[in-house]
Amino acid sequence: MMNKMEILAPVGNGESLKAAVLSGADAVYFGMGNFNARRNAQNFSTDEEIKNAIEYCHRRGVKVHITLNTLIKDAEIKDAIECVKKICTLGADAIIVQDLGLAKVIKTVCPDIQMHASTQMSVGTLEGLYILKEMGFDRAVLPRELSFDEIKFLCEHSPIDLEVFIHGALCMCVSGQCLMSAVLGSRSGNRGLCAQPCRLPFKVQKGTGHDLSLKDLSLIEHIPELAKLGVCSFKIEGRMKRPEYVSAVVTACKESAQGNYNSLLKKDLSDLFSRSGFTDGYYQNQLGRDMFGYREKENVQSATKELLSKYASIYEKEQSRFNVKFTFEGRIGEQAKLTAECNGNCVSTESEMLCEAPINRPISEERIKDALSKCGGTQFNAESVEIIGDIDYSLPISALNLMRRTVLQMLENKITGKKERVIFPAPIPTSITSDNYREFYCRFDNAEQIPSNINADMVFVPLGTDETKVKTNNYGVELPHGMFGNQEKVDKLLEKSSAEYCLCHTLDAVSVAKKHNKKVIASPSLNVLNSLSMDVAKSLGIDKVIISNECTLEKFAKISSSTPIGLTVYGRIPLMLTRNCPVKNGKTCAECKRESYITDRMGIKFPVRCQMGYSEILNSRPIYMADRMGEIPDCDIMFFNFTTESKYDVERVISAYEHEEKSTGEFTRGLLYRGVE
Repeated sequence: MMNKMEILAPVGNGESLKAAVLSGADAVYFGMGNFNARRNAQNFSTDEEIKNAIEYCHRRGVKVHITLNTLIKDAEIKDAIECVKKICTLGADAIIVQDLGLAKVIKTVCPDIQMHASTQMSVGTLEGLYILKEMGFDRAVLPRELSFDEIKFLCEHSPIDLEVFIHGALCMCVSGQCLMSAVLGSRSGNRGLCAQPCRLPFKVQKGTGHDLSLKDLSLIEHIPELAKLGVCSFKIEGRMKRPEYVSAVVTACKESAQGNYNSLLKKDLSDLFSRSGFTDGYYQNQLGRDMFGYREKENVQSATKELLSKYASIYEKEQSRFNVKFTFEGRIGEQAKLTAECNGNCVSTESEMLCEAPINRPISEERIKDALSKCGGTQFNAESVEIIGDIDYSLPISALNLMRRTVLQMLENKITGKKERVIFPAPIPTSITSDNYREFYCRFDNAEQIPSNINADMVFVPLGTDETKVKTNNYGVELPHGMFGNQEKVDKLLEKSSAEYCLCHTLDAVSVAKKHNKKVIASPSLNVLNSLSMDVAKSLGIDKVIISNECTLEKFAKISSSTPIGLTVYGRIPLMLTRNCPVKNGKTCAECKRESYITDRMGIKFPVRCQMGYSEILNSRPIYMADRMGEIPDCDIMFFNFTTESKYDVERVISAYEHEEKSTGEFTRGLLYRGVE
């Protein structure tokens, strides 16, 4: 684990970079190209911009993490590989990644660079962290939904470093599990273009009116206790925010780390940007209506010119970050020598002119110390100046100034210390070996939906379904979509289950299934979207993969794999997975009976279904492809996702697919044709 606590600041452009670094951030993160989760931020586009940004940070001892935290398509693999090579060559310290295939690219092309698992990977259990370790990750960014106790447990046992979001926007959905923007408008959050439709009015009965919008997260006051737990990095959200915001949050984090966080700092942060204030509900394990909020008029107007100027002034001038010990020595007839020590580095230089016998009087000790201590405008501070020997000589102040500037530049070069990395050839996706036999897999919300005469190659029911039914019918079991917080319960249920197969939505679930020697079917929520990710899935022991619901038919046909691959051809797509049920804003679980809806401003209803403390918000209409079966490319598995359907509905749907009939109700083609940007 890291010994030094890291404040990690967001950077959307050059001005934000300056604000983060000069306000005291220990590390920054920013995106480049089209493979980062904030593609609409200004980011850094050219090689020169990226190189200058990295060098600017490294000269000041600040680390640089580059975000490549989106899913990539097969057609983009070549560009993604070049992007990885560029990042490694330019000297960035770490890459933040979501895509399984891209992780393989990074560890193959440049094994020396640190690799951090984005919160988009949805890993929040100890077993999941061990899978990340196996894949070569050095750090994981934990989900925002974890409580203090859950973070504490992971810190005590994690095989890799852990990073937490400490301040900023809080999505309703667990990161990496949201398809709402993709399905409603083809702008994918997994592809860096989320349109934030959840911030619009969505209502449950007796709710807030904005029942998919949470207040902003703020755990700044908890930094001291989180640091004691072993959290190594405190991440600030906000690559789309103004530089004054970045400066203010970095300042508040530094003050909190010193035990100086106060109500004035908190008010400044709220005035600069918030949604009805802040919440630490997940951290305190106090979920509910108080966590909800949206951007109100007073929130927008509270960032006054005076407040912006207050924080803009912090990063107007260079801040000293390093203490330097100077040692100066001179003798008549010889060149003076200046040595500087800083951060374990030691450098020396000599004066261009000789020390001369004084005409009137020798240079004084006071003038030497005064000249060498003037480090203003640099990131250095003169901690001490030691003078060796008698001062019986004369030397111009200009010579002392030049020596000081020279050793400070030498120290800067030492601190920057760009490491030359070896770049290796990129991995090549495995070619396909499909036998073109299509299996039919059906997933059900509950066993009561299953027709007695169902003709399916595999049926999945929720973990915890009556074991007699599972064993008698040879059902597979679906592990909960929300795993963190449920690991112990899942362990116990799975240990007793006779099921041979598990349907797994996340790496957390994959790890638990493998622990119990179950065969793994990866659901679309595992976000496998390209051929390299298929290879990684196989290496992790995943037996079959249902491709991401963001994949089009055209893209699906081009994916190569030696692992059986499937496609969702029927069912309501899960748009969100949330740990804070929106329905509870208006009614209790007993009143809900797992049959509630959330309604958008157009009056469209989206079913909400719960399991083990998590809620899934489903699309308003199911995918329907019975009349387009001839357009579906060769695949190994046709996946049916039955959610709100009755047993009669299920029979009718299966019959329709057997006869390739047109739908008689409302339906969607999902993203199978239009895809995502």
